[in-house]
Amino acid sequence: MTEDELVQAHVFIKGRVQGVSFRYYTRQEATRLGLVGWVRNLRDGRVEAVFQGDKSAIEKIASWCEQGPRGAWVEKVERKWENLENEFNSFEIRYWGR
Repeated sequence: MTEDELVQAHVFIKGRVQGVSFRYYTRQEATRLGLVGWVRNLRDGRVEAVFQGDKSAIEKIASWCEQGPRGAWVEKVERKWENLENEFNSFEIRYWGR
């Protein structure tokens, strides 16, 4: 994938999204869709993720985030399209932010 083909979205998921393996399943779904980036829990109870890849794949994972895995209850998903800050090689789980 070249930089010209890459798009990036920064996503915040609010609801009961911690303690339900949200990060694990997000990584699994992102990898299945061919996306790279990262996902982490925030101290305020939200989950934050950055997705890079094909725009249609990012649209699919954003829709998936609206439901999440079994046990999750998603109240709100905020998505912001961004310029690429740096290019990732894989999709990783990060630990604790802000």
